[in-house]
Amino acid sequence: MTAFDGLPPLREVLEAHGLDPRKALGQNFLLDLNLTGRIARQALPLEGATVVEVGPGPGGLTRALLSHGAGKVIAIEKDERCLPALAAIASHYPGRLDVVEGDALAIDPDRLCEGPYKIVANLPYNVGTQLLLNWITGTTWPPRWTDLTLMFQKEVAERIVAGPDDDHYGRLGVLCGWRTDAEILFDVSREAFTPPPKVTSAIVRVVPKLTPIEARLADVERVTAAAFGQRRKMLRQSLKPVGGEALLARVGIDPTRRAETLSVQEFVSLANALDG
Repeated sequence: MTAFDGLPPLREVLEAHGLDPRKALGQNFLLDLNLTGRIARQALPLEGATVVEVGPGPGGLTRALLSHGAGKVIAIEKDERCLPALAAIASHYPGRLDVVEGDALAIDPDRLCEGPYKIVANLPYNVGTQLLLNWITGTTWPPRWTDLTLMFQKEVAERIVAGPDDDHYGRLGVLCGWRTDAEILFDVSREAFTPPPKVTSAIVRVVPKLTPIEARLADVERVTAAAFGQRRKMLRQSLKPVGGEALLARVGIDPTRRAETLSVQEFVSLANALDG
């Protein structure tokens, strides 16, 4: 029995190509094409868009993106075992799927795309956070990507969207809150995957702020690293490496506060008040 797009069901694809998910690659395959279609729809409008996908595996999300109108999907896949399955999709959608074999951590999506693009991916758990940081800490802002629709472990998703006085608030939440607007769209149960991971996942939508509060990225990173490196201590102690009480006084922040109580704007103000 073929799927809605005329290609074989994903379980048949796995069997045909001997694709057993590998823990070392952070692989958990989504085989439900209804679910991959739902994820693709979160990235609408797709008609004619260029989409970068990381870790397509057997291609369930790839197929959904193409069937929903993506003009070009550029899929970055590290596992060479998946390439024949992706080649079959490329043949089914002539000229609309390019497969790049390699490690997404070492590939700049800007170099793969001629104009604006979206990133949509069921990210491998073991590299998802670092990939997001790579994309939101580019030296040029606003970025060439227009939006990110990404799957993370639920705990990581909560860190991305967290704000002050939230237990999940930290460096990742500050950087995302400074440069982007992020929201959790829906959860994905562990039973949706092969093999099931130990945790629930979540789909996160990230849109860049075109004019975030001006600051040097390196300074924001210095302040947040120091503050959350000792998050249970008062700021006068945790921020000693970057100026301590003198820095806090320049911005007018009570030195007895803790990192998790500061707003994104206060962190940016501290970054702008750093010596030098």
